[in-house]
Amino acid sequence: MAQNGGGRKKREKPNILITGTPGTGKTTTSAALAEGIKFRHINIGDLVKEKNLHDGWDDQFDCYIINEDLVCDELEDLMEEGGNIVDHHGCDFFPERWFDRVVVLQTENSVLYDRLTKRGYTGQKLSNNIECEIFQILLEEAKESYSEGIVVALRSDSVDDIDRNLSTLTDWVRSWSSSS
Repeated sequence: MAQNGGGRKKREKPNILITGTPGTGKTTTSAALAEGIKFRHINIGDLVKEKNLHDGWDDQFDCYIINEDLVCDELEDLMEEGGNIVDHHGCDFFPERWFDRVVVLQTENSVLYDRLTKRGYTGQKLSNNIECEIFQILLEEAKESYSEGIVVALRSDSVDDIDRNLSTLTDWVRSWSSSS
């Protein structure tokens, strides 16, 4: 591996974080991209469940309380290797050095509402996620947590949008590989 200017080893393949409000298509996009470019797909929700990287269950939000330190410890070696697509609705606890591209998927509110109600979201969980999208909370979180040059927002309302995003991201990975 080549050394970059900071003395840290440069990965042979980039790491991508795909984030966004639940229901924006993170897992669909991440899985399809990983398959298409032969990268590892890491769904943080699944990882937390499989490896017990949590501090219990949150009844109010019907989800595990992620232990961010345990997640980061679990992923450190994999992230150093490169070639990972990390899929999670949050992004501010991951080390900035891990990612070469941070993608924030965004979905029109009525489309998102339909997707989440089909998943069984109701009450506060539903309204909190819709508000999160309206106020672009995850885009702001990404911009505050990572270098502006690596953060990109992509529309994810339809199958056509997902196809276009896959093409855009595949092209980006190819250009990253050839320029490194």
